[in-house]
Amino acid sequence: MRHQLQNPKVKFYIGDVRDKRSVDYAMEGVDYVFHAAALKQVPSCEFFPVQAVRTNVLGTENVLDSAIQYGVKNVVVLSTDKAAYPINAMGISKAMMEKVAIAKGRALAMNNGKTTICCTRYGNVMASRGSVIPLFISQIKNGQDLTVTDPNMTRFMMTLEDAVDLVIFAWQHGENGDLFVQKAPAATIETLAHALIDLFDSKSQVKIIGTRHGEKLYETLVTREEMSKAEDMGDYYRIPCDSRDLNYDKYFVEGEEKVARFEDYHSHNTRRLDVDGMKELLLKLQIVRDELS
Repeated sequence: MRHQLQNPKVKFYIGDVRDKRSVDYAMEGVDYVFHAAALKQVPSCEFFPVQAVRTNVLGTENVLDSAIQYGVKNVVVLSTDKAAYPINAMGISKAMMEKVAIAKGRALAMNNGKTTICCTRYGNVMASRGSVIPLFISQIKNGQDLTVTDPNMTRFMMTLEDAVDLVIFAWQHGENGDLFVQKAPAATIETLAHALIDLFDSKSQVKIIGTRHGEKLYETLVTREEMSKAEDMGDYYRIPCDSRDLNYDKYFVEGEEKVARFEDYHSHNTRRLDVDGMKELLLKLQIVRDELS
């Protein structure tokens, strides 16, 4: 990237979010921080959960503490749908990351802090590192069957541009402790596989291999509890932080009756793409267009 950009406005640092001193060195003179550093591959975190905690939770705390210390104006923390009702180590660590960010944002709001901290949560970014799409394309090119863990498994389908738009929206509109979610369509993994087979006019078949460690059947972007207080902003949901203090009477005496009237927002009940709709979305990806050409 350094060779590609050749731009004196862009500075590069070698460091680690686990090492606050290296974060401090990069933070000086910075106005805005987009915190995307994470261990986010589900099986890797499942076998090395402490490593996920050190980067995703403690590393986030270092970034936020450093940002507050150096008077950064805005911090946007990037999370994942796996943080909602987490069942695997990666999701649990990202859920804790959200809790750390929201707690610090709440404290800053109460104390008139100079820094604003908010979060974004989104599903799989299509064709990003770790995405199944490059794997499927590779299998098609090599004349192999497409390996699908569960054909009925659904995932939100977001392009990189969608993800960037969400982050920019949060940066422009976020208040301390806010969590932003972008509404997105979903598709089954089988639909995704057949859409790629059609686009590449391939004779590959779908091969079912079984669910991997820590995989969910569907992903939740907004929990029922969050939906009860979410603000619909058109293409986005804004979930403000709980502004209550640590008064246990408010938790155990005053109930939340309206929560029961809501349901989660997840990849099984959002707008579902068929094969044609999935093909249309796939053609927006540079990797697909390049491979087809």
